[in-house]
Amino acid sequence: MNLLLKYLSSCWFINNPAELTPPMSFMWKNVTFYLISGMIVEGLISDPADGTIEVLGRFIMAFTSVGALLLYERKWHLFNQLYTSIFVCENFIMTLAVGGEMLELWMSFNKVENELREGINIAVATFLVLWYTAIVSYILRRFFSYPTSVSIIFAISYFVLTYGVPMLLMDI
Repeated sequence: MNLLLKYLSSCWFINNPAELTPPMSFMWKNVTFYLISGMIVEGLISDPADGTIEVLGRFIMAFTSVGALLLYERKWHLFNQLYTSIFVCENFIMTLAVGGEMLELWMSFNKVENELREGINIAVATFLVLWYTAIVSYILRRFFSYPTSVSIIFAISYFVLTYGVPMLLMDI
């Protein structure tokens, strides 16, 4: 639990995730949570089968992106640390997204007017995407000492690769 709290503090830009070394069991629990929570969120948004395929696509793109960056930087030995840092924070954001889905459900049941409901959903989604991008940027800056502008560009690229590409492929 202590290790999880240290990783979660990275989501608040407090702890240096590059200083944390996760045990294998923690890493695989993190991946399992990533897959299950992603499938729940995507299953609520679309059909569960499509959601599962999209989450698996994101998972593959995330591992590939992290691996490619580490190969480029010649720091492959940091793979477990980097992907765990990103996935813990992504799991945190995904948990908040589940809360956003529950808010949408509550607003639907309480017949909140569509314009207000859509505005709230867009605001929550925008906030979570911006926060997620800032977290990934922070993690990359801590691992590689990139300038802020470079880490933001890499974080946006990571987001586009892990969310945009699988979503695009699902629409084809």
